[in-house]
Amino acid sequence: MAEAKSQLQPVAAADASGGRFGGFFQVGRPKVRVTSEYDSESSVFLHKASCKLLDNLAKLKLSFRNNSKGEVSEPQVTFTTKFFSLHYDVEENDALLKTSFEIMPGFQFKAAQQVKAQQGEVAMVADLAGPAYKFELSSTLPSIGMPKATFKFPLGEVSLEEKEEEEEEHKRTLSMSGILRSHVLNGVCTAQYNEEKLDLRYAFKDEQMTFIPSISLPSNAFSCAFKRRFNPSDKLSYCYYFDSNNWSVVYKHTVAKDYKLKAGYDSQVRLGWHPYGSEMKTAKQRRPQ
Repeated sequence: MAEAKSQLQPVAAADASGGRFGGFFQVGRPKVRVTSEYDSESSVFLHKASCKLLDNLAKLKLSFRNNSKGEVSEPQVTFTTKFFSLHYDVEENDALLKTSFEIMPGFQFKAAQQVKAQQGEVAMVADLAGPAYKFELSSTLPSIGMPKATFKFPLGEVSLEEKEEEEEEHKRTLSMSGILRSHVLNGVCTAQYNEEKLDLRYAFKDEQMTFIPSISLPSNAFSCAFKRRFNPSDKLSYCYYFDSNNWSVVYKHTVAKDYKLKAGYDSQVRLGWHPYGSEMKTAKQRRPQ
């Protein structure tokens, strides 16, 4: 954190003129959040640091991993604003650009571009009869076939898009997918259809317990998840798959506010694990009087 302090020192000098930059932005020292997690299975640390800039108009985030030898890997930098975001992968020297803004009331434009692969997507979203009903047209870049059409409504969404047949080359057919949600018996029932596969899921949750049975058709794969919160600090999760008789269990304990301990077992891979993580938040530094 010593390096972060040195970078923020010039900001304090600007406070003599009212703490504003260009008479518009508040340039007080930003609050920095630092998170560190350790995975005992792979012996790897995951570190994250983020802060908000320009009077909370932008957010900067840095993340990287390091192993027991101190070797750093997967460094990534993310810069996010209301209308634009940049995700930069340092090792791959690649960036993902995203933008979203309102062209006129009821019409929104969205675009994403993967710089290295030179692939992206553009979309137009229109409000129909209020913001609860939307119609979206999206297309990949470079464009292949007709754009994807999606109709969104309060209970879910339905999409139509062209897909290429695996058995026959250069033949494209229309494919439909969708998702529906509805409240049933104090829980939420979800039906999701995609590529001739239907997933049905029911979720019941109260302050202490969560119960989630689900089934996939036509394979008839049935599973059941159960979560129990004993107190604000202790929670147990259990999941059983009836088609394979595999199961998994996870126990999580929260210490104070910024530390979490986890332990679990997965019967499919016959592996137990106990990674733990910690979070540290730095308080906003006071400006010199």
